Amino acid sequence: MTLRRKQAFDWKTFIKGVAVIAIPIALQSLLTTTGSMIDTMMIASLGEKTVAAVGLCAQFSSLMFASFFGFAAGGMLFISQYWGAKDEAGIDRSYGMMLTCVMTVGIIFGILAVFFPEQVMALYTDKEAIREIGVKYLRIVGFSYPLVTLTMSASPLLRCTEHVRIPLAASIVSVLTNIFLNWVLIFGRFGLPALGVQGAAVATVSASLVNAALIYILAAIRKYPYLFHFRAHFRWKAEHAKLFIRKCLPILANEILIGVSTMIVNIVLGHQSEPAIAAVAVFRTIEGLFIGFFSGFSSAASILVGKAVGAGEHEDAWARAKRIVYLTGSAMLLLSLILQCVKLPILRAMGLSGESLEIGSKLLLVFGGVAVLRLMNWVQNDTYRSAGDSVTGTVMEIVFMYVLVLPILLLNYKVFGTTLILLFALIYVDEPIRFILMQIHMYSGRWIRPVTPEGQAALPEFREKYGIKMK
Repeated sequence: MTLRRKQAFDWKTFIKGVAVIAIPIALQSLLTTTGSMIDTMMIASLGEKTVAAVGLCAQFSSLMFASFFGFAAGGMLFISQYWGAKDEAGIDRSYGMMLTCVMTVGIIFGILAVFFPEQVMALYTDKEAIREIGVKYLRIVGFSYPLVTLTMSASPLLRCTEHVRIPLAASIVSVLTNIFLNWVLIFGRFGLPALGVQGAAVATVSASLVNAALIYILAAIRKYPYLFHFRAHFRWKAEHAKLFIRKCLPILANEILIGVSTMIVNIVLGHQSEPAIAAVAVFRTIEGLFIGFFSGFSSAASILVGKAVGAGEHEDAWARAKRIVYLTGSAMLLLSLILQCVKLPILRAMGLSGESLEIGSKLLLVFGGVAVLRLMNWVQNDTYRSAGDSVTGTVMEIVFMYVLVLPILLLNYKVFGTTLILLFALIYVDEPIRFILMQIHMYSGRWIRPVTPEGQAALPEFREKYGIKMK
């Protein structure tokens, strides 16, 4: 079923709306990832084992961030729709519920990192030398996890209410702080001892503190209201919590189960040769650069579509959703082509050479071939979530991951002894199938499921007009 609009789509306003939201968020994510790349370059001077160890620690952090994102995405669903409906009480209680859930996750992961780092590292690799380095790093960096929860809660609130410059400014200072302290503490500048990988961990904790503090300071200076409605944040009743959890649970299940599957993938990749482990660690950093950039598109989709759905403007939401998906695909195709031209200098700058350089180059070749569909699927899923459908994309991703991707990957690893590059390619085998199914769902219009009274009131007329029948 296709959407037919009486008026031509206003591309100028749409592109402007996407740019205003996406560019600051993309810059923020790029800054963070660039900081990680610079970290990797500095740590590279300590040897490939150190690069590999820190890369594996980052995978543990990724599992935590996956849990964060489950609640943050649920919070964005509610906040963006309440923002469209101009419901301040709804925004306040949604933020309070999101903050409570995210803080709980951060404390749990912080305890695991600080008090049980040996057990965590043993999950990711059987290389003793790499585990020992990772334990030193993880035991310190775990103190940053509760601090990160403040940033992970405040940033979605600010973005959904279209105040995207505050987290961007905080990120700029935070990244610069991290880079400077890395230089000082890793190499021992200004008469301080050279702490190596432990210095990198201390720098990360310090930067996390700076980031969280600056967000609150800048919000206070700009007199931003919602972040400081402390009492209103916790004025939610059982029915509010029930609805919030009901919408968050599918997203949380998606993020955690995909995080676990990613951990399994990384365990498989972590049991390769040391050059391969180093190449994968560097690849993950570069991949994060692309993910960071396109998080701007994803957030723009969530905010623009969610805001329209919350206000009852369902036709606009439908039109925006389709176009931002194709805009994402076009941009990723262009960047993929550029990546293939500059990948070798980037990999060398990040400390790879010889066999690890060759492996890293092949990993980026595979990634460039599948990234367009992968990121379009990502944006479509976030679009559905912001419109109230937190189930469809989740079910597709989890089912394909556990029924198709992991069985094929483990079979080839354990039974056939498949090469690393082919194993890596098999990780993305589900993307084309999911893209087709996600597109069918996109054009059906059944993903528009508002949580606001205004959105719900406009829904019957919208469905009747376009013949949308819910299953």
